[in-house]
Amino acid sequence: MVVIDNRGLILSFSSAAEAMFGYAEHEVVGEDVSILMPSPDRERHDGYLERYHHTGERRIIGIGRVTTARRRDGSTFPIELSIGEARSEDGQIFTGFIRDLTERQKTERRLQDLQGELTHVSRVSAMGTLAAALAHELNQPLTAIANYMEGARDLVGATDPETIAMIREALDEAAQQSVRAGQIVRRLREFIARGEAEKRIESLSKLVTEANALALVGAGEQGIEVTVSLDPSADQVLVDRIQVQQVLLNLIRNAIEAMHDAPVRRLEITSRAEGESLVHMMVADSGGGLDPDVAARLFEPFLSTKDGGMGLGLSICRTIIEAQGGRIWAEPSPLGGTAFHFTLIASTPVEAAND
Repeated sequence: MVVIDNRGLILSFSSAAEAMFGYAEHEVVGEDVSILMPSPDRERHDGYLERYHHTGERRIIGIGRVTTARRRDGSTFPIELSIGEARSEDGQIFTGFIRDLTERQKTERRLQDLQGELTHVSRVSAMGTLAAALAHELNQPLTAIANYMEGARDLVGATDPETIAMIREALDEAAQQSVRAGQIVRRLREFIARGEAEKRIESLSKLVTEANALALVGAGEQGIEVTVSLDPSADQVLVDRIQVQQVLLNLIRNAIEAMHDAPVRRLEITSRAEGESLVHMMVADSGGGLDPDVAARLFEPFLSTKDGGMGLGLSICRTIIEAQGGRIWAEPSPLGGTAFHFTLIASTPVEAAND
């Protein structure tokens, strides 16, 4: 529990907060509460308070949210934050109740293991069904192609017009069957990919904050320095919230895994307006980077850089982002590792949002 006044200065710091953040109470009383926050909340906190005092609009107070906090040593960790408001003789005060989500790491990891096993079984089952469907559907045209080509091969060398006409007919039939095989594959692909995304106007900063906090569960001990820099003028996007958060979770977790053996572990998440109708997102890490041969085929299904990986994560990310009307790609990171970029549709023209 942390109590602050209406200027954001810490009035009280519980013993549990001391253990959680690594500060003694006498070190933080009188300090701005933003010292417990990572970027960009640290720089924006005074603005949040000022806006509340002027407008009375409650964005967090009495609601609660999942976000991240910053320890004394600079490491970040996911928390569940609830804020209450009260008035005392000295004026308005705010009480923050903070739960460290990393305390549930063992349970979360076990659940994740069980979910992973279930997902693996589901994938194998789905792939088996898909393989059986493909084998059944493609067997007929492929068999026909083989028969026509074998028949044409046996007739090659004949010079009489009737036989040459038969060869041409066999090749025409083989070509038609190959077109049919392609149509079968395309139809199955459309079947797998169909389904409209439920797009709504969402706050990109909220999506990123929640996804980042969830992705960092279990990563606190790795000492990763996380920097989030989001363009406030490009915050409103037209997306399917769950799907976009799934992409962010995937990219952030991939970045964390890529930095496992890196001497410096830095993760940057940024956004900026791109033109009047798009928002550009980047998730960059300081890991070892990508092999150029792998980078060229990174979003292909069944291509994995992880031991035992299925190679479907980035392929699914591409499918999701393209369904949102954007695109996704990877480049070398300015931090030395890999930077994943993707675009989303802005809910309103960015210039109009700035007016």
